[in-house]
Amino acid sequence: MSKKEQPSDKDIKNREHEAAEEPQIMDILNEDETDDNIAEAELAENANLQDELDAARAEIEKEKKEYLFLMADFDNYRKRVTKEKAEMLKNAGERVLLGILPIVDDFERGLAATAGDTSAEAVREGMELIYNKLVKFLESNGVKAMESTGAPFDSDLHDAIATIPAPSEDLKGKVIDTTQKGYMINDKVLRHAKVAVGE
Repeated sequence: MSKKEQPSDKDIKNREHEAAEEPQIMDILNEDETDDNIAEAELAENANLQDELDAARAEIEKEKKEYLFLMADFDNYRKRVTKEKAEMLKNAGERVLLGILPIVDDFERGLAATAGDTSAEAVREGMELIYNKLVKFLESNGVKAMESTGAPFDSDLHDAIATIPAPSEDLKGKVIDTTQKGYMINDKVLRHAKVAVGE
């Protein structure tokens, strides 16, 4: 190598200095890339956490709505059961009282049969006494007779067993005769009245 081709001390020092600075520059660039990677990782993690938080909030909202729906449904059920129990208690003796009604019918028939017979006045008085007691008992249990004759025909209250010519125009569609009394228990039909309707 000629003297010209040999690097000077100054060149050597510059090269050594450049060689020493190159790793520092690389370290700085690597640190910048690492910081960028960490920032991206944190952003991605934050996005994941936000997604999980949003999903958890949506799930809580869904559960809350279902809970409120169940509470409303249970409240409706509780009210319905309470109402049914009250109805059951109110009409508890319905079957028994329905069984007593034929006895009332028999008393009415007996009273009607002895109405013109004066010799059986004592029997009639006894029957009237028993009949009145029985009717009072029924009334004390909420059972009342319907007044059907002359009233407009109502299929909710009456069973039409016959249609007959109306004696006058104003009796058309009305009950002309009641063959068997109807009874109500606490504003509910216990037995429908059997009636003849004018046409």
